[in-house]
Amino acid sequence: MNELKAPGKPFDISKLAVLEAWKKVKANKGVAGVDGMSVEEFEKDLKNNLYKIWNRMSSGTYFSPPVQAVEIRNRMVEA
Repeated sequence: MNELKAPGKPFDISKLAVLEAWKKVKANKGVAGVDGMSVEEFEKDLKNNLYKIWNRMSSGTYFSPPVQAVEIRNRMVEA
């Protein structure tokens, strides 16, 4: 992950940007996504996982999976 961007990729996404995004997820104690992979599992092969994400994003083949729906109930609170 030494190069900051790859020549010939249709999208100019730097590897540094992907690494910084990972650091934010880690710092915020991110939770597993819809794929079920936890932050700890992702980190076990961090270099390879970050490379795969960067490669797919910069080539235009990455599409995030659907998000999980979470019901938010609206409660009226009296002051």
